[in-house]
Amino acid sequence: MTWISPATSFGNREFLAMESLFKSNPDACLVLVSRSLDSRSGHRILKPLLDRGFRAAAFAPDLSSLLRGTPAERWFEDLKTGEKDPGEIPLPQNLSNLVRLAVLYKYGGVYLDTDFIVMKSFRGLRNSIGAQSADSTEKWTRLNNAVLVFDKSHPLLLDFMAEFAATFDGSRWGHNGPYLVSRVVDRVGNGSSGRRNFTIMPPMAFYPAYWSKIGGYFRKPATKSDSRWVSAKLIQLSGKTFAVHLWNKESRNFRIEEGSILWRLISRHCIICQGIYR
Repeated sequence: MTWISPATSFGNREFLAMESLFKSNPDACLVLVSRSLDSRSGHRILKPLLDRGFRAAAFAPDLSSLLRGTPAERWFEDLKTGEKDPGEIPLPQNLSNLVRLAVLYKYGGVYLDTDFIVMKSFRGLRNSIGAQSADSTEKWTRLNNAVLVFDKSHPLLLDFMAEFAATFDGSRWGHNGPYLVSRVVDRVGNGSSGRRNFTIMPPMAFYPAYWSKIGGYFRKPATKSDSRWVSAKLIQLSGKTFAVHLWNKESRNFRIEEGSILWRLISRHCIICQGIYR
């Protein structure tokens, strides 16, 4: 995970992402790449999990060292000297897109955004990226980089970083993230053969609700028809979904209503379960 905001902004829903990760993956080793959480305040946030025996730590990244030997090394040096325009979007947001790629390339593992509820073990996943949308033939139409599962030194990660450096635009939301991975995968193919072997997971794996419809997961059922839909959706999620993306940019101010899909998922996948419905 990465966290680019102050430690004081790391709230209940972000903590829930960690709780649910360990609920389904108790042997996981969680690394938060974050300057603000690599602190006493960050340690206090992690302490409830550490006290229960889970493995979690925060580290401030040395970006020059992390990017050394990658296609983005020169881009970062040019950025530091002012030769590259950082654009209008806050730079840390764009750097987060790059850092996740570099960390996976150098160390391998699973990258996960902090606005997820994890429902299943990731142990069986390898070299995978999720589609957030697909057409009527089930062909993906947009990928997302909020979950990435890759071996160390996987060549697709190099392709992603090379694209980041070559096409960086710091003023277009999504250009260096979801749109970037979509562009590259569209160019190199579906990943079924060759040195870039990887799997594209269907939307139900990580993005079962589109960002504009995530509000339905927060609302309690108001009618019998609503209740049937909630029950059917929970059954579907339990069978096909590894983690539910909450689209925090859209849903951060939504209240989690009792009896809603999200309320029920939280009750099943939390560990400490304190203050998590706010």
